[in-house]
Amino acid sequence: MKILVLNGSPKGDLSVTLQYVHYLQKVNPECSFKTYNIGQQIRKIENDPAFFAEIIEQVRQADGVLWAFPLYILIVHAHYKRFIELIFERGVQSTFAGKYAATLSTSIHFFDHTAHNYMHGICDDLGMRFVEAFSPDIVDLLEEKGRAQLEQFGRHFLEAIRMQSPYQRRYPVIQPREFTYEPGPAPLPVQTGGKKVVILHDGIRLNSNIDRLVARCQANFSGAVTVIDLNDIEMKASCQGCLKCGASYHCAFEGKDGFIDFYRAQVMAADLLIYAGTIVDRYLSSRWKTFFDRSFFNTHTPVLAGKQVAFVISGPYSQLPNLNEILMGYVEFQMAHVVGIVSDEYGSSAEIDALVDRLMGSMLSQAVEDSSRPMTFLGIGGMKIFRDDIWGRIRIIFPADHNAYKKLGFYKTFPQNDLRQRLLNLVMMPLLSIPKFREEFNKQMLHQMIRPLQQKVDQAG
Repeated sequence: MKILVLNGSPKGDLSVTLQYVHYLQKVNPECSFKTYNIGQQIRKIENDPAFFAEIIEQVRQADGVLWAFPLYILIVHAHYKRFIELIFERGVQSTFAGKYAATLSTSIHFFDHTAHNYMHGICDDLGMRFVEAFSPDIVDLLEEKGRAQLEQFGRHFLEAIRMQSPYQRRYPVIQPREFTYEPGPAPLPVQTGGKKVVILHDGIRLNSNIDRLVARCQANFSGAVTVIDLNDIEMKASCQGCLKCGASYHCAFEGKDGFIDFYRAQVMAADLLIYAGTIVDRYLSSRWKTFFDRSFFNTHTPVLAGKQVAFVISGPYSQLPNLNEILMGYVEFQMAHVVGIVSDEYGSSAEIDALVDRLMGSMLSQAVEDSSRPMTFLGIGGMKIFRDDIWGRIRIIFPADHNAYKKLGFYKTFPQNDLRQRLLNLVMMPLLSIPKFREEFNKQMLHQMIRPLQQKVDQAG
């Protein structure tokens, strides 16, 4: 049985994920595993047609394809994303059709589900027979339980291929509409009042919908608005995963291209950030993914706190709830505020004009108010994952994060740091083991829960 491994790590053979693949290979010697380092060799894949054709031929010969990748900013690495784009751009989807597929990632479980959802959707779009997703922690291979789970995953995948098991598509086919957005008369522009407005987009295509949407956003503001095409930013490559930034936020690319200076001077200095892009497969473009990956020079430290953020999307955004979760999670963890999202998938041009104009006006008014909202699980859950691991096992790799988390007060959210609650638990838990006390406590509990809230309600106004 032939298994083709498409490795998404930019570190190639030094990939942690690839060690899990090597383990599967060792415990399944009857199978042939062939690996291509897609994430590391994307430039050659893109520029050498013969090499790309070689990979596609290996797909044709394979019995199963294992998509193996590390997590990079809530999804796969930008170079892996670019490879997926090339599959569709060069029309070789049929080579993947009918092949059995599985996904294997390594991470600390920060939005690993959104990465696997994305890859499952891509496999469905390619007509592959998706078997299973496997998402271990980066160190699970060191534990007996982790190895056992990995072996089980391998058995399930290989058995599905041997048995030619049936499969059911999970993600519906995306249905974009054929629509040309034609904006109406320009809106009355509003003074920004000293607020810095930055619009980022992934390459304006002349007379495209995203071209016109960006222009409409800009027309809402009087005065200087910075509009930046990401293709004009010098980015030699996406993040290489070298972790040099962990000590003091210094990227290996610093001084070698223009990204760091651009990000600090424009993105981190903005008050209003508008991200504009066209949907490509089930995400934005790989250029946008490169932008997000390269922003990791700030590692796990939020640097967009207090900013007002909006997304302007060309394409069927509502059909991609996984993309919505990715974008919302990213902004929430950055401690920024999402004002809203507008896409061109519904409504007439006049209705889209009204939506864009309202969104831009809301951004400005909320920037003046310094508006914010409570985090949802996306931000709170992500913050706690990073808080725990930065405090613990990966502190020595990311001391810059550790110092920032102390200043930001992230460690104060540890439950053991709440002395009042610890004392209350110490007193109450033994008492609640007494049946009569527990019965009386249950009678009073709901009233006691709302009493301090009622006091604030009474004081309001």
